Amino acid sequence: MLFALICTDKPGAIETRKANRDAHLAYLKDTGVVMQAGPFLDAEGIMCGSLLILDVPDRQAAKAWADNDPYAKAGLFDDVRIEAWNKVVG
Repeated sequence: MLFALICTDKPGAIETRKANRDAHLAYLKDTGVVMQAGPFLDAEGIMCGSLLILDVPDRQAAKAWADNDPYAKAGLFDDVRIEAWNKVVG
């Protein structure tokens, strides 16, 4: 089942994001459940959040994945939404 993770960074947390980016990207690759991923950008083009599409069995698995993301462990996010998602195009 597909789930979208919609993550909003804490204000002013770009250094936390940069410091944990390599570990985050490795986690995306190593877990094998990420179908698409990328950062949100603010008006100045600075990363300020994340959108990820996961292919996992259920919401509980999506939550567990999100909780173990190095970004989450570093306290980067102000908010994380997990939404069931239906791919229609692409």
